[in-house]
Amino acid sequence: MLEVKNLTKIYDGGVLALDNVSFSVPDGEFLAVIGLSGSGKSTLLRCINRLVEPTEGQILLNGEDIAAASDDDLRGFRRRIGMVFQHFNLVSRSSVMTNVLSGRLGYVNPIMSLLNRFPKDDIQQAMIQLDRVGIKEKAKQRADELSGGQQQRVGIARAMMQNPEIVLADEPVASLDPVLAHSIMQYLEKINQEDDVTVICSLHFLDLVHRYAHRAIALNDGQLVFDGLPKEIDDEKFKEIYGQEAERVG
Repeated sequence: MLEVKNLTKIYDGGVLALDNVSFSVPDGEFLAVIGLSGSGKSTLLRCINRLVEPTEGQILLNGEDIAAASDDDLRGFRRRIGMVFQHFNLVSRSSVMTNVLSGRLGYVNPIMSLLNRFPKDDIQQAMIQLDRVGIKEKAKQRADELSGGQQQRVGIARAMMQNPEIVLADEPVASLDPVLAHSIMQYLEKINQEDDVTVICSLHFLDLVHRYAHRAIALNDGQLVFDGLPKEIDDEKFKEIYGQEAERVG
């Protein structure tokens, strides 16, 4: 169970990105986070694994507060939380295999990882994860030789190398066309269903939310304005989330 309690983030200059946000995510749920650009979605996800430091509030993973964790404890938490990024966040000149193995950095000796030396079991597991996302044959290619959709699949395989309890996906399909978007979302759905991994995924398009999410929360100007089933987002709620001038599509 992940519990976010009274989470606030104020950036330098007084910019209020999150304003007293609270919600919980049961184990195994697929939660969509929706809202306009700048509403606080990315900040929320990055606060959960402390890529961004919260200003106030608690982030409880099975009762343990990530927000208050020491650097040593935070390393342990981050093993349990995989991250998939909008722009893939791969080392472009490194091979696909090296990028996937970087998901094991929290588990291996730092010196050995710098030398790109990983246990055979990790290499075998990396091949299994690449096979799951359909690009096993790309293992030796450089990451920057792949298409956008293939690079995002590398990102998913890398996240799964952590054996995570939770995967945070920050706009994972925003850079992809609609066909590829569904392909990536299906991989996240497979992880959620087959591995019982909680998925928290920020999305723009409601058709994807309706298709893949069990539940949705919405942010507007850093405030939580909706928490419920995707089918409960009627026209009135849609305009509260996206603004009175917004046109509903999907």
